[in-house]
Amino acid sequence: MADSMTATAPGSHGGAHAGQEVTKRDFLKLVAGAGAAVGVGAMAWPVIDSMNPSKDVLALSSIDVDLTPIQAGQAITAVWRGKPVFVRHRTPEEIKAAESVPLSQLIDPQADKARVKPGHDQWLVVVGICTHLGCVPIGNKPSDNRGEFGGWFCPCHGSQYDTSGRVRHGPAPANLAVPPYAFETDTKIKIG
Repeated sequence: MADSMTATAPGSHGGAHAGQEVTKRDFLKLVAGAGAAVGVGAMAWPVIDSMNPSKDVLALSSIDVDLTPIQAGQAITAVWRGKPVFVRHRTPEEIKAAESVPLSQLIDPQADKARVKPGHDQWLVVVGICTHLGCVPIGNKPSDNRGEFGGWFCPCHGSQYDTSGRVRHGPAPANLAVPPYAFETDTKIKIG
């Protein structure tokens, strides 16, 4: 009888049962931890999801522009990501004028060929936001003031851009930005 009492201590249920209690405890900890992780994930998901752009913004992340109706010397304004984008069909005279400017005369030196796609130098695509304080320059309509350099004129503070979208006069510190774009065909571009 003494041997049977020493085999099992008071309050214990034997060797086999003790292993199951530890396993049950571990299982309960695992279930509680998994439940907590699912709960945190369920609470965090709406916050994380709200940081993603909405479907209407994603739809505008790239746009196609048909170049067919734009005659030489004309420009249009497209809207990409809520910003105006000027697409200009430059004349040979405008291209020659842009290429002949010495870089030393520019506020933000950049060669004309660095601002257009190779083989498509007659097309200039720039974001139509003045780099000074964010106004929209004029110059896309034939009746608009294009400034003394034939490109765009910012009516807010007088910055002037040439036919390559480079700042030539005024308080603007930089050229009009060139957005990412690619020619899908000779008459169609994708901006974005």
